[in-house]
Amino acid sequence: QVQLVESGGGSVQAGGSLTLACVASGSRFSTYSMGWHRQAPGKQRELVASISTGGRANYADSAKGRFTISRDNAKNTVYLQMETLKPEDTAVYYCNAGLQGDRYYPIHWGQGTQVTVSS
Repeated sequence: QVQLVESGGGSVQAGGSLTLACVASGSRFSTYSMGWHRQAPGKQRELVASISTGGRANYADSAKGRFTISRDNAKNTVYLQMETLKPEDTAVYYCNAGLQGDRYYPIHWGQGTQVTVSS
């Protein structure tokens, strides 16, 4: 079982930046692909970005050019750097550990961290 703990959420004005971090327990972090999902009020949870064990990143169209996912296997940590934030980025952001096949399949989930972007 992998436990994931997110941090770095908060409130920011439109155009601002935030960096989320997610620390994973256990020694198998490097064997998982990692991802970030988000869920806004009244909307379905959506994949924002994922990164494979080899460091290949994929992004939702809404995140391309503004968000950067990265991982540090030595620290069991995955990051989501978010820039030029918009009010529509307001959501609870969830870290997950999963598998990369034809697409990213999340398996383990963190508790989430709130990101609020005001206009």
